[in-house]
Amino acid sequence: MNSQIRCALICALISGLMGCVQPHQQVEAGADQSTAIARLGPPKETYKLPDGGQRLMWPTQPMGTTTTVADIDASGKVVSMRQVLQESEFYRAEVGKWTRDDVLINFGRPFETARFQRMQRDVWSYRYLENNINHMIFHFYFDDAGILRQTQKAPDPMYDNTRRGRF
Repeated sequence: MNSQIRCALICALISGLMGCVQPHQQVEAGADQSTAIARLGPPKETYKLPDGGQRLMWPTQPMGTTTTVADIDASGKVVSMRQVLQESEFYRAEVGKWTRDDVLINFGRPFETARFQRMQRDVWSYRYLENNINHMIFHFYFDDAGILRQTQKAPDPMYDNTRRGRF
């Protein structure tokens, strides 16, 4: 193989691999907040953090399964960036301790809310991918005081071929 073809193939491979970088991997800790915004665009949600910093969010809900989060310190530097719609993040929620505000600040606005009158619970739901394969929904159940009382995961019916057309 001549060197020009080999070089072209290597460049194509590198370009293809660069496309695999997830949004939360595009900005390093310590970068300016403006770097995150330049790479991801204006955040769709912003929340104040107790330490004087802020949390910027780029959700893909209602149909998507990711929310990229950038935690920014009080000086405007990126502390961390991550994708929060995943089980390891959901399971940090503490039943009996977390409130609606805690869930909102950690995961952003849900794609759907519902009220179960008999249970006297409000439910917030978030789409996500389990193990990057299975389309799931994670539910947070709140009592009337806004305290988290239960969590639940279930398959996303939007991706269940046996249920299509039944809604």
